[in-house]
Amino acid sequence: MTDHYSALGLRGSASIADIKKAFRQLAATYHPDRNSDPDAPARFRAVQQAYEVLSDESKRQAYDDNRRRNLLDDPLQTAREIWNPYLDKLLQTHG
Repeated sequence: MTDHYSALGLRGSASIADIKKAFRQLAATYHPDRNSDPDAPARFRAVQQAYEVLSDESKRQAYDDNRRRNLLDDPLQTAREIWNPYLDKLLQTHG
């Protein structure tokens, strides 16, 4: 399961204003016309998808409900999905 909150660098309690602000900043940063990094298009799509889900009240509610269910169903897998990208990025930055 993709973590849309982490794609935008936010917590689950983020307000709609926080979501919009993070989306605008990250979309500008990762837009393929502005960023030549090979990962930029994928990051841009992830940011767009996260915004599409989290900015719509009903989609966000369904996503949050599913997220809670997954955490309860398989907490170890959920922890891996949340922490592995963060730790990989951290190790790349400081490695």
